[in-house]
Amino acid sequence: MASQIASSSPLAAIPSGKDEMRPKADFQPSIWGDLFLNSPDQEIGAQTKHRHEELKEKVREMIVAPMANSTQKLTFIDSVQRLGVSYHFTKEIEDQLENIYRNSNVENDLYTTSLQFRLLREHGFNVSCEVFNKFKDEQGNFKSSVTSDVRGLLELYEASYLRVHGEEILDEAVSFTANHLKLTVAALNYPLSEQVSHALKQSIRRGLPRVEARHYLSVYQDIESHDKALLEFAKIDFNMLQLLHRKELSEICRWWKDCDFQRQLPYARDRVVEGYFWIMGVYFEPQYSLGRKMLTKVIAMASIVDDTYDSYATYDELIPYTNAIEKWDIKCIDQLPEYMKVSYKALLDVYDEMEQLMAEHGKQYRVEYARKSMIRLAQAYLVEAKWTLQNYKPSFEEFKANALPTCGYAMLAITAFVGMGDIVTPETFQWASNDPKIIQASTIICRFMDDVAEHKFKHRREDDCSAIECYMEEYGVTAQEAYDVFSQHVESSWKDVNQEFLKPTEMATEVLNRSLNLARVMDVLYREGDGYTFVGKAAKGGITSLLIEPIPL
Repeated sequence: MASQIASSSPLAAIPSGKDEMRPKADFQPSIWGDLFLNSPDQEIGAQTKHRHEELKEKVREMIVAPMANSTQKLTFIDSVQRLGVSYHFTKEIEDQLENIYRNSNVENDLYTTSLQFRLLREHGFNVSCEVFNKFKDEQGNFKSSVTSDVRGLLELYEASYLRVHGEEILDEAVSFTANHLKLTVAALNYPLSEQVSHALKQSIRRGLPRVEARHYLSVYQDIESHDKALLEFAKIDFNMLQLLHRKELSEICRWWKDCDFQRQLPYARDRVVEGYFWIMGVYFEPQYSLGRKMLTKVIAMASIVDDTYDSYATYDELIPYTNAIEKWDIKCIDQLPEYMKVSYKALLDVYDEMEQLMAEHGKQYRVEYARKSMIRLAQAYLVEAKWTLQNYKPSFEEFKANALPTCGYAMLAITAFVGMGDIVTPETFQWASNDPKIIQASTIICRFMDDVAEHKFKHRREDDCSAIECYMEEYGVTAQEAYDVFSQHVESSWKDVNQEFLKPTEMATEVLNRSLNLARVMDVLYREGDGYTFVGKAAKGGITSLLIEPIPL
Protein backbone atom coordinates (compact mmCIF):
# COMPACT_ATOMS: atom_id res chain seq x y z
CA MET A 1 0.00 0.00 0.00
CA ALA A 2 2.76 2.41 0.98
CA SER A 3 4.75 1.89 -2.20
CA GLN A 4 1.65 2.56 -4.29
CA ILE A 5 1.28 5.92 -2.62
CA ALA A 6 4.96 6.63 -3.02
CA SER A 7 4.77 6.26 -6.77
CA SER A 8 1.51 8.15 -7.20
CA SER A 9 2.26 11.19 -5.01
CA PRO A 10 3.03 14.37 -6.97
CA LEU A 11 6.51 14.76 -5.48
CA ALA A 12 9.45 16.60 -6.99
CA ALA A 13 12.94 15.07 -7.17
CA ILE A 14 14.50 14.44 -3.79
CA PRO A 15 17.44 16.71 -2.96
CA SER A 16 20.76 15.21 -1.92
CA GLY A 17 21.25 14.27 1.73
CA LYS A 18 24.68 15.94 1.95
CA ASP A 19 23.26 19.35 2.74
CA GLU A 20 20.61 18.11 5.09
CA MET A 21 20.70 18.69 8.80
CA ARG A 22 20.02 15.54 10.75
CA PRO A 23 16.84 15.80 12.79
CA LYS A 24 17.61 16.30 16.45
CA ALA A 25 16.58 13.29 18.52
CA ASP A 26 16.54 14.05 22.22
CA PHE A 27 14.41 11.41 23.89
CA GLN A 28 14.56 11.04 27.65
CA PRO A 29 16.67 8.08 28.82
CA SER A 30 14.88 5.09 30.34
CA ILE A 31 13.48 5.89 33.78
CA TRP A 32 14.04 2.28 34.94
CA GLY A 33 17.84 2.02 34.70
CA ASP A 34 18.94 -1.58 35.38
CA LEU A 35 16.01 -2.29 37.71
CA PHE A 36 14.70 -5.20 35.62
CA LEU A 37 18.03 -6.64 34.51
CA ASN A 38 18.01 -9.38 37.12
CA SER A 39 15.17 -11.76 37.90
CA PRO A 40 13.69 -11.50 41.40
CA ASP A 41 15.32 -14.20 43.53
CA GLN A 42 12.15 -15.29 45.33
CA GLU A 43 10.27 -18.36 44.11
CA ILE A 44 6.72 -19.50 44.73
CA GLY A 45 6.92 -22.15 47.46
CA ALA A 46 5.49 -25.67 47.08
CA GLN A 47 2.92 -24.95 49.78
CA THR A 48 1.62 -21.84 47.97
CA LYS A 49 1.47 -23.76 44.66
CA HIS A 50 -0.53 -26.49 46.37
CA ARG A 51 -2.90 -23.92 47.88
CA HIS A 52 -3.26 -22.30 44.44
CA GLU A 53 -4.35 -25.63 42.91
CA GLU A 54 -6.72 -26.32 45.78
CA LEU A 55 -8.40 -22.92 45.46
CA LYS A 56 -8.54 -23.22 41.68
CA GLU A 57 -10.71 -26.32 41.98
CA LYS A 58 -12.89 -24.62 44.57
CA VAL A 59 -13.49 -21.61 42.27
CA ARG A 60 -14.17 -23.95 39.33
CA GLU A 61 -16.85 -25.74 41.40
CA MET A 62 -18.44 -22.44 42.36
CA ILE A 63 -18.63 -21.29 38.72
CA VAL A 64 -20.59 -24.39 37.69
CA ALA A 65 -22.63 -24.84 40.91
CA PRO A 66 -26.32 -23.86 40.83
CA MET A 67 -26.93 -20.52 42.58
CA ALA A 68 -30.06 -18.99 44.07
CA ASN A 69 -30.63 -16.73 41.07
CA SER A 70 -28.99 -15.53 37.85
CA THR A 71 -27.87 -12.24 39.49
CA GLN A 72 -25.67 -14.20 41.92
CA LYS A 73 -24.22 -16.29 39.11
CA LEU A 74 -23.53 -13.27 36.89
CA THR A 75 -21.95 -11.31 39.74
CA PHE A 76 -19.65 -14.22 40.59
CA ILE A 77 -18.55 -14.72 36.96
CA ASP A 78 -17.97 -10.97 36.67
CA SER A 79 -15.73 -11.05 39.77
CA VAL A 80 -13.73 -14.01 38.37
CA GLN A 81 -13.16 -12.06 35.16
CA ARG A 82 -12.35 -8.73 36.77
CA LEU A 83 -9.88 -10.30 39.20
CA GLY A 84 -7.94 -11.57 36.19
CA VAL A 85 -8.31 -15.33 36.72
CA SER A 86 -10.97 -16.23 34.13
CA TYR A 87 -8.26 -17.62 31.80
CA HIS A 88 -8.25 -20.72 34.03
CA PHE A 89 -11.97 -21.34 33.48
CA THR A 90 -12.72 -20.38 29.87
CA LYS A 91 -14.90 -23.41 29.08
CA GLU A 92 -16.84 -23.36 32.36
CA ILE A 93 -17.67 -19.64 32.05
CA GLU A 94 -18.66 -20.02 28.39
CA ASP A 95 -21.02 -22.90 29.25
CA GLN A 96 -22.65 -21.00 32.10
CA LEU A 97 -23.22 -17.90 29.95
CA GLU A 98 -24.56 -20.00 27.08
CA ASN A 99 -27.09 -21.42 29.52
CA ILE A 100 -28.08 -17.92 30.75
CA TYR A 101 -28.35 -16.71 27.13
CA ARG A 102 -30.72 -19.56 26.23
CA ASN A 103 -32.89 -19.23 29.34
CA SER A 104 -32.64 -15.55 30.01
CA ASN A 105 -35.28 -13.87 32.08
CA VAL A 106 -36.01 -10.35 30.83
CA GLU A 107 -37.81 -9.23 34.01
CA ASN A 108 -34.60 -8.11 35.68
CA ASP A 109 -33.68 -4.84 37.40
CA LEU A 110 -31.26 -2.35 35.79
CA TYR A 111 -28.19 -3.83 37.51
CA THR A 112 -28.84 -7.45 36.43
CA THR A 113 -30.06 -6.52 32.93
CA SER A 114 -26.93 -4.42 32.31
CA LEU A 115 -24.50 -6.92 33.83
CA GLN A 116 -26.06 -9.78 31.85
CA PHE A 117 -25.93 -7.74 28.63
CA ARG A 118 -22.25 -6.86 29.15
CA LEU A 119 -21.09 -10.36 30.06
CA LEU A 120 -23.00 -11.97 27.18
CA ARG A 121 -21.69 -9.38 24.71
CA GLU A 122 -18.13 -9.81 26.00
CA HIS A 123 -18.48 -13.49 25.12
CA GLY A 124 -19.92 -12.83 21.67
CA PHE A 125 -23.59 -13.60 22.36
CA ASN A 126 -25.68 -11.32 20.16
CA VAL A 127 -28.10 -10.15 22.83
CA SER A 128 -30.41 -7.29 21.77
CA CYS A 129 -30.02 -3.78 23.21
CA GLU A 130 -33.83 -3.59 23.28
CA VAL A 131 -33.69 -5.13 26.76
CA PHE A 132 -33.03 -1.53 27.95
CA ASN A 133 -36.26 -0.08 26.50
CA LYS A 134 -38.12 -0.98 29.70
CA PHE A 135 -36.03 1.65 31.54
CA LYS A 136 -37.38 4.46 29.30
CA ASP A 137 -40.55 6.52 29.67
CA GLU A 138 -43.20 7.42 27.03
CA GLN A 139 -41.11 10.36 25.82
CA GLY A 140 -38.20 8.03 25.07
CA ASN A 141 -35.99 9.29 27.93
CA PHE A 142 -34.47 7.15 30.66
CA LYS A 143 -36.85 7.08 33.63
CA SER A 144 -35.91 9.44 36.46
CA SER A 145 -36.32 6.51 38.90
CA VAL A 146 -33.15 4.81 37.55
CA THR A 147 -30.97 7.76 38.58
CA SER A 148 -31.15 6.70 42.23
CA ASP A 149 -29.87 3.18 41.42
CA VAL A 150 -26.12 3.89 41.40
CA ARG A 151 -25.02 0.25 40.99
CA GLY A 152 -27.49 -0.12 38.12
CA LEU A 153 -26.25 3.10 36.48
CA LEU A 154 -22.65 1.95 36.84
CA GLU A 155 -23.45 -1.37 35.16
CA LEU A 156 -25.40 0.34 32.35
CA TYR A 157 -22.42 2.67 31.84
CA GLU A 158 -20.06 -0.32 31.51
CA ALA A 159 -22.51 -2.23 29.28
CA SER A 160 -22.80 0.70 26.87
CA TYR A 161 -19.12 0.30 25.93
CA LEU A 162 -20.06 -3.00 24.23
CA ARG A 163 -22.31 -1.20 21.73
CA VAL A 164 -22.19 -1.71 17.97
CA HIS A 165 -23.38 0.51 15.11
CA GLY A 166 -27.03 1.54 15.17
CA GLU A 167 -27.59 1.03 18.92
CA GLU A 168 -28.82 4.53 19.72
CA ILE A 169 -30.15 3.59 23.14
CA LEU A 170 -26.59 2.68 24.19
CA ASP A 171 -25.13 5.82 22.59
CA GLU A 172 -27.52 7.78 24.82
CA ALA A 173 -26.76 5.56 27.81
CA VAL A 174 -23.05 6.47 27.80
CA SER A 175 -23.58 10.19 28.36
CA PHE A 176 -26.72 9.75 30.51
CA THR A 177 -24.99 7.40 32.97
CA ALA A 178 -21.67 9.28 32.96
CA ASN A 179 -23.41 12.59 33.80
CA HIS A 180 -25.42 11.10 36.66
CA LEU A 181 -22.46 9.14 38.04
CA LYS A 182 -20.33 12.31 38.07
CA LEU A 183 -23.06 14.08 40.05
CA THR A 184 -23.41 11.33 42.65
CA VAL A 185 -19.81 10.14 43.14
CA ALA A 186 -18.94 12.65 45.89
CA ALA A 187 -21.85 11.49 48.05
CA LEU A 188 -21.07 7.76 47.82
CA ASN A 189 -19.34 5.61 50.41
CA TYR A 190 -16.24 3.51 49.76
CA PRO A 191 -15.85 1.07 47.94
CA LEU A 192 -18.71 2.10 45.60
CA SER A 193 -17.26 5.63 45.33
CA GLU A 194 -13.94 4.18 44.17
CA GLN A 195 -15.64 1.87 41.64
CA VAL A 196 -17.56 4.78 40.13
CA SER A 197 -14.66 7.24 39.97
CA HIS A 198 -12.38 4.55 38.47
CA ALA A 199 -15.00 3.56 35.86
CA LEU A 200 -15.39 7.18 34.77
CA LYS A 201 -11.64 7.24 34.09
CA GLN A 202 -11.40 3.74 32.58
CA SER A 203 -14.21 1.51 31.32
CA ILE A 204 -13.80 -2.26 31.71
CA ARG A 205 -14.08 -2.86 27.96
CA ARG A 206 -11.21 -0.54 27.07
CA GLY A 207 -8.98 -1.15 30.08
CA LEU A 208 -5.98 -3.46 30.12
CA PRO A 209 -7.06 -6.70 31.84
CA ARG A 210 -3.94 -6.99 34.06
CA VAL A 211 -4.00 -3.34 35.14
CA GLU A 212 -7.72 -3.55 35.83
CA ALA A 213 -7.31 -6.82 37.78
CA ARG A 214 -4.63 -5.22 39.98
CA HIS A 215 -6.93 -2.31 40.73
CA TYR A 216 -9.99 -4.50 41.29
CA LEU A 217 -8.10 -6.73 43.74
CA SER A 218 -7.67 -3.74 46.05
CA VAL A 219 -11.37 -2.84 45.80
CA TYR A 220 -12.91 -6.32 45.83
CA GLN A 221 -11.60 -7.18 49.29
CA ASP A 222 -13.63 -4.24 50.67
CA ILE A 223 -16.88 -5.28 49.00
CA GLU A 224 -18.96 -6.89 51.77
CA SER A 225 -20.23 -9.77 49.66
CA HIS A 226 -16.74 -10.75 48.39
CA ASP A 227 -15.82 -14.43 48.24
CA LYS A 228 -12.78 -15.19 50.41
CA ALA A 229 -11.62 -18.25 48.43
CA LEU A 230 -11.84 -16.37 45.13
CA LEU A 231 -9.94 -13.40 46.57
CA GLU A 232 -7.14 -15.57 47.99
CA PHE A 233 -6.87 -17.48 44.69
CA ALA A 234 -6.69 -14.26 42.67
CA LYS A 235 -3.94 -12.83 44.91
CA ILE A 236 -1.75 -15.95 44.66
CA ASP A 237 -2.38 -16.17 40.92
CA PHE A 238 -1.42 -12.52 40.44
CA ASN A 239 1.89 -12.99 42.26
CA MET A 240 2.70 -16.19 40.35
CA LEU A 241 2.10 -14.44 37.03
CA GLN A 242 4.07 -11.41 38.15
CA LEU A 243 7.09 -13.61 38.84
CA LEU A 244 6.85 -15.20 35.38
CA HIS A 245 6.57 -11.77 33.75
CA ARG A 246 9.56 -10.48 35.73
CA LYS A 247 11.68 -13.42 34.54
CA GLU A 248 10.68 -12.78 30.94
CA LEU A 249 11.41 -9.07 31.24
CA SER A 250 14.85 -9.63 32.75
CA GLU A 251 15.70 -11.94 29.83
CA ILE A 252 14.60 -9.21 27.38
CA CYS A 253 16.52 -6.51 29.26
CA ARG A 254 19.69 -8.59 29.11
CA TRP A 255 19.21 -9.04 25.35
CA TRP A 256 18.72 -5.27 24.97
CA LYS A 257 21.84 -4.52 27.02
CA ASP A 258 23.92 -7.07 25.07
CA CYS A 259 22.87 -5.38 21.81
CA ASP A 260 24.38 -2.17 23.23
CA PHE A 261 21.81 0.03 21.48
CA GLN A 262 22.06 2.82 24.05
CA ARG A 263 25.70 3.42 23.19
CA GLN A 264 25.65 2.56 19.49
CA LEU A 265 22.30 4.18 18.62
CA PRO A 266 21.93 7.03 21.11
CA TYR A 267 19.24 8.65 18.93
CA ALA A 268 16.76 5.78 19.53
CA ARG A 269 14.24 5.60 22.37
CA ASP A 270 15.28 3.28 25.19
CA ARG A 271 11.81 1.93 25.93
CA VAL A 272 12.27 -1.82 26.18
CA VAL A 273 10.43 -1.99 29.54
CA GLU A 274 7.50 0.02 28.15
CA GLY A 275 7.57 -2.23 25.07
CA TYR A 276 7.25 -5.31 27.28
CA PHE A 277 4.35 -3.68 29.16
CA TRP A 278 2.69 -3.02 25.78
CA ILE A 279 3.03 -6.66 24.74
CA MET A 280 1.91 -7.90 28.15
CA GLY A 281 -1.25 -5.94 27.32
CA VAL A 282 -1.59 -7.97 24.11
CA TYR A 283 -1.36 -11.30 25.96
CA PHE A 284 -0.44 -11.96 29.58
CA GLU A 285 -1.32 -15.66 29.97
CA PRO A 286 1.46 -18.15 30.86
CA GLN A 287 0.97 -20.20 27.67
CA TYR A 288 1.98 -17.17 25.58
CA SER A 289 5.36 -16.70 27.26
CA LEU A 290 7.32 -17.46 24.08
CA GLY A 291 5.06 -15.23 21.97
CA ARG A 292 5.47 -12.38 24.46
CA LYS A 293 9.27 -12.56 24.40
CA MET A 294 9.42 -12.68 20.60
CA LEU A 295 6.89 -9.89 20.13
CA THR A 296 8.64 -7.63 22.67
CA LYS A 297 11.89 -7.94 20.70
CA VAL A 298 9.95 -7.12 17.52
CA ILE A 299 8.31 -4.00 19.02
CA ALA A 300 11.72 -2.93 20.36
CA MET A 301 13.22 -3.28 16.87
CA ALA A 302 10.25 -1.53 15.23
CA SER A 303 10.79 1.37 17.66
CA ILE A 304 14.46 1.65 16.62
CA VAL A 305 13.58 1.42 12.92
CA ASP A 306 10.91 4.10 13.42
CA ASP A 307 13.41 6.42 15.14
CA THR A 308 15.94 5.80 12.37
CA TYR A 309 13.42 7.00 9.77
CA ASP A 310 11.82 9.69 11.86
CA SER A 311 14.51 11.12 14.08
CA TYR A 312 17.98 10.59 12.67
CA ALA A 313 18.70 9.30 9.16
CA THR A 314 18.99 11.48 6.07
CA TYR A 315 16.75 10.60 3.16
CA ASP A 316 19.76 9.47 1.11
CA GLU A 317 20.59 6.92 3.82
CA LEU A 318 17.00 5.70 4.07
CA ILE A 319 16.81 4.53 0.45
CA PRO A 320 19.46 1.77 0.80
CA TYR A 321 18.15 1.03 4.32
CA THR A 322 14.62 0.39 3.01
CA ASN A 323 16.06 -1.53 0.08
CA ALA A 324 18.04 -3.76 2.47
CA ILE A 325 14.93 -4.40 4.61
CA GLU A 326 12.94 -5.28 1.47
CA LYS A 327 15.61 -7.74 0.32
CA TRP A 328 16.10 -9.10 3.87
CA ASP A 329 19.58 -10.39 3.18
CA ILE A 330 22.63 -9.89 5.40
CA LYS A 331 24.75 -9.31 2.27
CA CYS A 332 22.96 -5.93 1.89
CA ILE A 333 24.66 -4.72 5.07
CA ASP A 334 27.69 -3.49 3.13
CA GLN A 335 25.60 -0.81 1.38
CA LEU A 336 24.69 0.79 4.71
CA PRO A 337 26.38 3.49 6.82
CA GLU A 338 28.07 2.10 9.93
CA TYR A 339 25.34 3.11 12.42
CA MET A 340 22.61 1.53 10.27
CA LYS A 341 24.43 -1.79 10.23
CA VAL A 342 23.73 -2.15 13.96
CA SER A 343 19.93 -2.01 13.70
CA TYR A 344 19.81 -3.92 10.40
CA LYS A 345 21.78 -6.87 11.77
CA ALA A 346 19.80 -6.88 15.03
CA LEU A 347 16.53 -6.85 13.06
CA LEU A 348 17.56 -9.87 10.99
CA ASP A 349 18.84 -11.65 14.11
CA VAL A 350 15.48 -11.27 15.91
CA TYR A 351 13.61 -12.90 13.02
CA ASP A 352 16.27 -15.60 12.61
CA GLU A 353 15.83 -16.53 16.26
CA MET A 354 12.05 -16.54 15.75
CA GLU A 355 12.47 -18.85 12.76
CA GLN A 356 14.64 -21.29 14.73
CA LEU A 357 12.11 -21.38 17.58
CA MET A 358 9.24 -21.97 15.16
CA ALA A 359 11.17 -24.62 13.20
CA GLU A 360 11.24 -26.74 16.38
CA HIS A 361 7.43 -26.86 16.12
CA GLY A 362 7.29 -27.12 12.31
CA LYS A 363 5.73 -23.64 12.11
CA GLN A 364 8.42 -21.56 10.42
CA TYR A 365 5.94 -20.57 7.67
CA ARG A 366 4.51 -18.11 10.23
CA VAL A 367 7.69 -16.06 10.33
CA GLU A 368 7.42 -15.26 6.61
CA TYR A 369 4.12 -13.47 7.25
CA ALA A 370 5.67 -11.56 10.16
CA ARG A 371 8.66 -10.55 8.04
CA LYS A 372 6.45 -9.28 5.19
CA SER A 373 4.48 -7.14 7.61
CA MET A 374 7.72 -5.57 8.91
CA ILE A 375 8.83 -4.82 5.32
CA ARG A 376 5.51 -3.12 4.65
CA LEU A 377 6.05 -0.98 7.76
CA ALA A 378 9.49 0.17 6.56
CA GLN A 379 8.08 1.04 3.12
CA ALA A 380 5.38 3.20 4.71
CA TYR A 381 8.00 4.94 6.91
CA LEU A 382 9.94 5.84 3.76
CA VAL A 383 6.90 7.57 2.25
CA GLU A 384 6.53 9.70 5.40
CA ALA A 385 10.23 10.54 5.33
CA LYS A 386 9.88 11.66 1.69
CA TRP A 387 6.90 13.89 2.56
CA THR A 388 8.75 15.46 5.51
CA LEU A 389 11.87 16.13 3.45
CA GLN A 390 9.90 17.80 0.67
CA ASN A 391 7.54 19.65 2.97
CA TYR A 392 4.82 17.98 0.88
CA LYS A 393 1.32 18.29 2.36
CA PRO A 394 -0.69 15.19 1.39
CA SER A 395 -4.48 15.23 1.33
CA PHE A 396 -6.04 13.77 4.47
CA GLU A 397 -7.15 10.59 2.62
CA GLU A 398 -3.66 10.15 1.18
CA PHE A 399 -2.12 10.67 4.60
CA LYS A 400 -4.53 8.21 6.19
CA ALA A 401 -3.83 5.51 3.58
CA ASN A 402 -0.11 5.60 4.45
CA ALA A 403 -0.52 6.41 8.14
CA LEU A 404 -2.45 3.23 8.89
CA PRO A 405 0.46 0.92 7.96
CA THR A 406 2.97 3.23 9.74
CA CYS A 407 1.27 2.80 13.11
CA GLY A 408 2.56 -0.78 13.10
CA TYR A 409 -0.62 -2.38 14.45
CA ALA A 410 -1.17 -4.72 11.49
CA MET A 411 2.45 -5.83 11.88
CA LEU A 412 2.05 -6.41 15.64
CA ALA A 413 -1.23 -8.31 15.22
CA ILE A 414 0.27 -10.66 12.61
CA THR A 415 3.48 -11.15 14.61
CA ALA A 416 1.46 -11.82 17.81
CA PHE A 417 0.05 -14.94 16.13
CA VAL A 418 3.51 -16.42 15.54
CA GLY A 419 3.90 -17.60 19.15
CA MET A 420 0.31 -18.62 19.78
CA GLY A 421 0.39 -22.42 19.55
CA ASP A 422 -2.08 -24.58 17.64
CA ILE A 423 -5.07 -22.26 17.83
CA VAL A 424 -3.43 -20.36 14.95
CA THR A 425 -3.43 -21.96 11.47
CA PRO A 426 -2.20 -20.94 7.99
CA GLU A 427 -5.77 -19.60 7.41
CA THR A 428 -5.32 -17.23 10.37
CA PHE A 429 -2.29 -15.64 8.69
CA GLN A 430 -4.00 -15.43 5.29
CA TRP A 431 -6.99 -13.76 6.95
CA ALA A 432 -4.77 -11.33 8.92
CA SER A 433 -2.73 -10.40 5.84
CA ASN A 434 -5.86 -9.21 4.02
CA ASP A 435 -6.57 -6.32 6.41
CA PRO A 436 -9.69 -7.76 8.09
CA LYS A 437 -12.07 -5.31 9.70
CA ILE A 438 -10.94 -5.90 13.30
CA ILE A 439 -7.28 -5.25 12.44
CA GLN A 440 -8.28 -2.15 10.45
CA ALA A 441 -10.36 -0.93 13.41
CA SER A 442 -7.58 -1.39 15.98
CA THR A 443 -5.20 0.32 13.55
CA ILE A 444 -7.47 3.36 13.23
CA ILE A 445 -7.80 3.54 17.03
CA CYS A 446 -4.00 3.43 17.31
CA ARG A 447 -3.26 5.92 14.55
CA PHE A 448 -5.91 8.50 15.38
CA MET A 449 -5.30 8.45 19.14
CA ASP A 450 -1.57 8.84 18.45
CA ASP A 451 -2.18 11.75 16.04
CA VAL A 452 -4.42 13.60 18.51
CA ALA A 453 -2.02 12.96 21.43
CA GLU A 454 1.02 14.19 19.49
CA HIS A 455 -0.74 17.33 18.29
CA LYS A 456 -2.55 18.19 21.52
CA PHE A 457 0.50 17.67 23.73
CA LYS A 458 2.95 19.09 21.16
CA HIS A 459 4.90 15.85 20.94
CA ARG A 460 5.82 16.31 17.26
CA ARG A 461 8.75 18.06 15.63
CA GLU A 462 7.88 21.17 13.62
CA ASP A 463 8.84 19.66 10.24
CA ASP A 464 6.88 16.41 10.72
CA CYS A 465 3.79 15.75 8.69
CA SER A 466 0.76 15.71 11.01
CA ALA A 467 -2.62 14.16 10.25
CA ILE A 468 -4.34 16.83 12.35
CA GLU A 469 -2.60 19.63 10.38
CA CYS A 470 -3.54 17.91 7.09
CA TYR A 471 -7.15 17.73 8.20
CA MET A 472 -7.29 21.32 9.51
CA GLU A 473 -5.80 22.67 6.30
CA GLU A 474 -7.96 20.64 3.94
CA TYR A 475 -11.29 21.24 5.71
CA GLY A 476 -10.61 24.68 7.19
CA VAL A 477 -11.36 23.64 10.79
CA THR A 478 -9.82 24.40 14.19
CA ALA A 479 -7.59 21.92 16.05
CA GLN A 480 -10.44 21.14 18.48
CA GLU A 481 -12.84 20.41 15.62
CA ALA A 482 -10.24 18.08 14.10
CA TYR A 483 -9.78 16.31 17.47
CA ASP A 484 -13.55 15.79 17.64
CA VAL A 485 -13.68 14.25 14.15
CA PHE A 486 -10.76 11.94 14.96
CA SER A 487 -12.45 10.93 18.23
CA GLN A 488 -15.61 10.05 16.29
CA HIS A 489 -13.51 7.80 14.02
CA VAL A 490 -12.07 6.13 17.15
CA GLU A 491 -15.57 5.58 18.63
CA SER A 492 -16.81 4.14 15.33
CA SER A 493 -13.82 1.78 15.22
CA TRP A 494 -14.58 0.55 18.76
CA LYS A 495 -18.08 -0.35 17.52
CA ASP A 496 -16.43 -2.29 14.65
CA VAL A 497 -14.25 -4.16 17.16
CA ASN A 498 -17.33 -5.07 19.24
CA GLN A 499 -19.25 -6.14 16.11
CA GLU A 500 -16.44 -8.52 15.08
CA PHE A 501 -16.81 -10.43 18.37
CA LEU A 502 -20.48 -11.29 17.79
CA LYS A 503 -21.04 -14.94 16.92
CA PRO A 504 -20.54 -16.47 14.45
CA THR A 505 -17.06 -14.90 14.27
CA GLU A 506 -14.60 -15.00 11.37
CA MET A 507 -11.86 -16.33 13.62
CA ALA A 508 -11.52 -17.90 17.06
CA THR A 509 -12.06 -15.40 19.89
CA GLU A 510 -8.45 -15.97 21.05
CA VAL A 511 -7.28 -14.64 17.65
CA LEU A 512 -9.63 -11.63 17.75
CA ASN A 513 -8.54 -10.84 21.32
CA ARG A 514 -5.11 -9.76 20.07
CA SER A 515 -6.62 -6.84 18.13
CA LEU A 516 -8.98 -5.94 20.99
CA ASN A 517 -6.01 -5.86 23.38
CA LEU A 518 -3.87 -3.80 20.99
CA ALA A 519 -6.70 -1.24 20.89
CA ARG A 520 -6.90 -1.31 24.70
CA VAL A 521 -3.18 -0.51 25.02
CA MET A 522 -3.75 2.66 22.98
CA ASP A 523 -6.72 3.69 25.12
CA VAL A 524 -4.61 3.34 28.25
CA LEU A 525 -1.25 4.70 27.06
CA TYR A 526 -2.27 7.52 24.69
CA ARG A 527 -5.26 9.21 26.26
CA GLU A 528 -3.07 11.77 28.03
CA GLY A 529 -0.36 12.19 25.39
CA ASP A 530 2.19 9.72 24.02
CA GLY A 531 2.66 7.56 27.12
CA TYR A 532 5.29 5.37 25.45
CA THR A 533 7.80 8.00 24.30
CA PHE A 534 7.16 10.44 27.16
CA VAL A 535 6.56 7.79 29.79
CA GLY A 536 3.38 9.02 31.48
CA LYS A 537 1.35 8.15 34.56
CA ALA A 538 -0.42 5.23 32.88
CA ALA A 539 2.81 3.49 31.87
CA LYS A 540 4.65 4.23 35.14
CA GLY A 541 1.69 3.17 37.27
CA GLY A 542 0.98 0.08 35.18
CA ILE A 543 4.59 -1.11 35.17
CA THR A 544 4.98 -0.47 38.90
CA SER A 545 1.79 -2.29 39.89
CA LEU A 546 2.23 -5.24 37.50
CA LEU A 547 5.99 -5.77 37.57
CA ILE A 548 7.40 -4.31 40.77
CA GLU A 549 4.91 -4.56 43.64
CA PRO A 550 3.61 -8.02 44.61
CA ILE A 551 0.24 -8.28 46.35
CA PRO A 552 0.47 -8.89 50.12
CA LEU A 553 -1.16 -12.26 50.86
